[in-house]
Amino acid sequence: MLKGFKDFIMRGNVIDLAVAVVIGAAFTALVNSVVESIINPILALFMKADASGNIGFTVPGLYGEVTFPVGNLITAIITFIVTAAVVYFVFVYPMNKWKEIQAAKAGISEEEEAKLPTEQELLVQIRDLLQDRKLLDDAPAATPPAAK
Repeated sequence: MLKGFKDFIMRGNVIDLAVAVVIGAAFTALVNSVVESIINPILALFMKADASGNIGFTVPGLYGEVTFPVGNLITAIITFIVTAAVVYFVFVYPMNKWKEIQAAKAGISEEEEAKLPTEQELLVQIRDLLQDRKLLDDAPAATPPAAK
């Protein structure tokens, strides 16, 4: 039982997942900071910060009136769109441009990069070479799944 737990913990994908969670938390704090420090003050120039919080409607129910605070939904939608825009324009777009510049410096075009073998294809080639040299058990070579 302990050996199984050790094997589980020592797998690379568990460590990768842990790193992704930690980096994701740090990235969330960074994005929230950009939105709170830059975007919200800009929006405050044009509208009152809690203006949409009071939008809603009330419907009479069996046990009293029921209020639907639609303003909260509108605020959440606007926050999502603004946050997505910040992530795209501050992080994703510049990173894509940087990658294009690095690829151009390396002399690899997008067409050439598309022609490069995938990671799975490389692993299959390595496995086949190891089998040819009898460094791997005589397990039958599995055919790679069809490309989608």
